[in-house]
Amino acid sequence: MPYLILFFAVVAETIGTTALQASQQFSRFWPSVTVVVAYGISFALLGWALKYMAVGVAYAIWSGLGIILIALIGYALFGQRLDLPALIGLAMILGGILIIHLFSQSAQH
Repeated sequence: MPYLILFFAVVAETIGTTALQASQQFSRFWPSVTVVVAYGISFALLGWALKYMAVGVAYAIWSGLGIILIALIGYALFGQRLDLPALIGLAMILGGILIIHLFSQSAQH
């Protein structure tokens, strides 16, 4: 259950970050509202996940998956290209998340 809560926190954070780009520096009303609401939901869900997970592990997963998803969304929706060093870095982030998830006993408290 904590991983499901954390997953939805990541989804909300990714929506908020996508809306942040679409808000054009908070000059567009509805994308700006979406930023505030989505980040509020994301932090609330992250806080809920922290009842069951260590803060360092939960934050590593939350931020890491958010980085990977927003990089993919930036590529797909905004035409933002990633060079080889960026792709290698994203792969390393994903590898770190998998190591935490598959091998760490610190994930839950």
